[in-house]
Amino acid sequence: MSLSLREQLLQAGLGSKKQAKQADYQSRQQNREQPRNKPAPPSPQQLAAQKAQAEKLARDQELNRKQQEKAQKKARRAQVRQVIEQNRIPKLESEDYYNFIDGKMIRRIAVTPMLREQLTCGDMVLVRYSGHYEVVPVAVVPRIKEIDEQVIVPYTSPVASADQPVDENDPYKDFVVPDDLTW
Repeated sequence: MSLSLREQLLQAGLGSKKQAKQADYQSRQQNREQPRNKPAPPSPQQLAAQKAQAEKLARDQELNRKQQEKAQKKARRAQVRQVIEQNRIPKLESEDYYNFIDGKMIRRIAVTPMLREQLTCGDMVLVRYSGHYEVVPVAVVPRIKEIDEQVIVPYTSPVASADQPVDENDPYKDFVVPDDLTW
């Protein structure tokens, strides 16, 4: 049988049993002190690669979110367009116009006297559609509002403006604007 190196050294007289025990003890102590399966700290290149990967993932998620929002907005516009096209009143060729305020601009649309009355009573509503305005029945407004509230042109009724308090310094407070004024 082959003898271990320690046994061979002891037989040759190059070491003592005490030295062998001490060497064995030190090797066991070193094995205990060494951490087991402890991962090495990441190198700066690995850290940079991880950071770049995290940034790329965040950027990809943001682009994906923007694309989804864009697709949802496009779908909502298509739904609004479909509802308006199905329920709009046909365009009229008339010399009579209905003037209304959209934002800070005064706009106008051709109407008949009956359509004018319906617009002022609130039976019909104006909506923005593909760069122009359409007239739709008030029954359609809830469906349009749940899809996109921005397309409905807000209407301020003359009754609401009459309920407002009168400013004492207003030089025109004594001049009443008639309800049947066509402008």
